[in-house]
Amino acid sequence: MARYVRVSTITFGGAHHRPTDPKEIVKSNLKAAVELFEQAMLDKPDIVALPEVFAFIGVPLEQWEKVAEPVDGQVVKTFCELAKKYSCWVICPFVEKEDGLRNSAAFIDRRGNVVAIYHKMHPTIGEMEAGVIPGNEAVVVESDFGRIGCAICFDLNFKDVIEGMAKRGVEIVFFCSMYLGGLQTRIWAHDYSVFIASACTSFGGMLVDPLGRVIATSQPYEPIVTRRLNLDVVVLHLDYNHTKFAALKERYGHAIEIDISSPEGKCMLISHSHEVSAKEIATEFGIEPLRSYFERAETMRQKILASLNHKRGRTAEEN
Repeated sequence: MARYVRVSTITFGGAHHRPTDPKEIVKSNLKAAVELFEQAMLDKPDIVALPEVFAFIGVPLEQWEKVAEPVDGQVVKTFCELAKKYSCWVICPFVEKEDGLRNSAAFIDRRGNVVAIYHKMHPTIGEMEAGVIPGNEAVVVESDFGRIGCAICFDLNFKDVIEGMAKRGVEIVFFCSMYLGGLQTRIWAHDYSVFIASACTSFGGMLVDPLGRVIATSQPYEPIVTRRLNLDVVVLHLDYNHTKFAALKERYGHAIEIDISSPEGKCMLISHSHEVSAKEIATEFGIEPLRSYFERAETMRQKILASLNHKRGRTAEEN
């Protein structure tokens, strides 16, 4: 069945006028970020993501220890209250004091509860030299609208992060970052058939669909990007499936959408029905999802190679 979700990401590079005291910097940034968040609420999103360590922007790495907060510190507490007030999910990055320093992101649900914490798995060398401890596990949370995960900045360069989330069935990856990621975010979306929503400290944060196409980009005139996404999607290869599209439309008409990206030979089957899901429709018509198709091709390849090796072994024995 159709699963619509309104997703907002906020571009935020810190308060315009920051004091010099590290703790005052955090207070100033937090106040400015809350103002942007309140603006985002006009779109009534289901989930909002903020950039990497947004409230700590301007605090030098070597001073992070002075401002790091526990999970129940002021930054996360503030957004727990806002999440409850507006009944929306929040991805809230922060500098965490937890057995040392962590570059973290809190998953806050509609009731204002922290339901999970993601620790940046791949801090930069500079961060680790400053005492930031790397995380060791990708995190995926089951929300009321779908499975969500988070990657932070430098994580984007390492496949273990996205592969860990993909194994847990992630549907939207929130990329909270100091840098934009650009092509890399589109590659993750395309290669792992997920939506990517990036919240960055500079303009150019994106919403990307599971075919790797940019849906929206933040800009000076639109620091808050909000779009309605439908998570009831099955990504397919055109091979063996395209011949069934006419029958699909005849059966379901406007209740489904077949969104084709022909250069890549892929498409998305999207259900707008309130009675049947895209997965159920695919099963009904014997349509094979992309990942299953690739796995089937690789299984066949391995069988052929094993058979060839067996024949070569027998030939060598006979000679």
